[in-house]
Amino acid sequence: MSDLEGGDVVGGLRKLTASFVAPGPCGVAVRDRLKHLTPQDEGVLRAVGEHQGALASGDLKARCADGLEHSADTWAARKRELTARSSSRIAGAITKATHDQWALARRCQAAHIQNLAAGIKTLRHRLSLPLGEKGTKREAGGYRSKSEWFCKSRRLAMLEERHAAAVADWQAGRVRVVRGGKRLLNTRHHLAQAQLSEEQWRQRWEAERWFIAADGESGKRFGNETTRVTPDGEVSIKLPVPLAHLANARHGRYVLASTVAFAHRGAEWADRIEANRAVAYRIHLDTERGRWYLTASWQRPAVQTIPLAATCARGVIGVDTNADHFAAYRLDRHGNPVGGPRRFGYDLSGTTTHRDAQIRHALTRLINWAKCAGVAAIGIEDLDFTAEKTREKHGRRKRFRQLISGMPTAKLKARLVSMAAEQGLAIVAVDPAYTSMWGGQHWQKPLATPRRKMSRHDAAGIAIGRRALGHPVRDGVSPARTELRAWGRTAPPPHDRSDRAGHRTAQAAPGNRGREGTRPPTTDRPPGGPPPSGKRKREPSASNTVRDAPSTHQWVQDSLMCTG
Repeated sequence: MSDLEGGDVVGGLRKLTASFVAPGPCGVAVRDRLKHLTPQDEGVLRAVGEHQGALASGDLKARCADGLEHSADTWAARKRELTARSSSRIAGAITKATHDQWALARRCQAAHIQNLAAGIKTLRHRLSLPLGEKGTKREAGGYRSKSEWFCKSRRLAMLEERHAAAVADWQAGRVRVVRGGKRLLNTRHHLAQAQLSEEQWRQRWEAERWFIAADGESGKRFGNETTRVTPDGEVSIKLPVPLAHLANARHGRYVLASTVAFAHRGAEWADRIEANRAVAYRIHLDTERGRWYLTASWQRPAVQTIPLAATCARGVIGVDTNADHFAAYRLDRHGNPVGGPRRFGYDLSGTTTHRDAQIRHALTRLINWAKCAGVAAIGIEDLDFTAEKTREKHGRRKRFRQLISGMPTAKLKARLVSMAAEQGLAIVAVDPAYTSMWGGQHWQKPLATPRRKMSRHDAAGIAIGRRALGHPVRDGVSPARTELRAWGRTAPPPHDRSDRAGHRTAQAAPGNRGREGTRPPTTDRPPGGPPPSGKRKREPSASNTVRDAPSTHQWVQDSLMCTG
């Protein structure tokens, strides 16, 4: 999967981008269930969610109508209108969520235009070629028949029409947003296929459109005035003005009968609220289970990224991402493979929850192995298959398109960075170009033994790790020499004489004098004595099998590899 990335081509090969240390997570979110809620509690939460959800829908409609004419004055007018129907803090939370949703729709619109342009470019190129012309690795060839050519010409006209409409919407600042989700909205027309009744769909639709959230405020009591959670776990919410008659506490507040206790990061959350630092809260209903949940989130201060050289000082683990497993290999700081390959499998079939759990479990095992190995960094490819999923580029390769579309690269990178940061590990993102091809060419066969099977993915892990360390994948010293030196062996001389093809594979250290000279001849003289004849004597051919050294000899060999 490593060689799918494209980019600028220079001299027949794509120009590689420099490796970098991925920045750590900037936010934290923890969740706990609201247990033992009374019917009155649930009624109040539903009323608050419906009321504030209606306000959020109206504000989003007004924001979309403003388009590119949005300004600070229009934002202030919308907030004043919402404040009269709720409160100042709730109005601020609603307008902020509206701006974030509009900006997200705007970015998705730009990505859609880019995908349409890529498809149009590919179709125009293939339609311009003669029928049956073969393509290359980088560009597709002509179409097979006249009927296929005609169908693709009609598709080109359709994509051009869609592209023109999308560009017009972009220039006018017009976006299309569905509160509650477009996928859930379309499910309304396929209830039998989704195994849902109309009532069940309606409950889920209304719950997704509710709005029970509040942003945190530093300096306020427990970090949030609208939704307040005390150190003992007591939860209370500030009711909007039209629902103030439902309050059961002072100052228009409603205290829930349920308490929360965050098992994960509970100490960090408690430290924040006791110091009155900002914590945002969100309450939502899981209609499938009939459970209410409270999510707490806060921001972390930006941490200076560790330099790449310091990160890789103790070696690195190179990870090749595939459709069903992570292929990992440990390397020391000089780029030498250590030990054998490791694989961490996962299954991306099934529901989204199942896929997410599989990825999380595989990453947990990978991080635990990295901690036991003593490395401080994990090298992984900076994959992005956005431009690789178009049907115009891969044509009939439907299974391949489904394969790369099913790989959650963005979620994988975000989750890996956050999980590794908790264990003190850094993530080094490398350019994925040619890692599988060069790894299989230069590392797969030399490292394979009867007891150690090497696949192309395992070799790609070595290539990724070397690129993270700053070493070239294709090294001047062959991987066979590296493997032999790592195990303290000396390879036999090539052919019938040791100097016909160069030095012996056991190279001296860079600082040793005379390392570039010719190896002295082998004679029958004792050590330090005069040679009897001064002529070389041909030694018997050495075995191709690397055997253990005799117990009476101790081989001390420099493990450093001469990297070029």
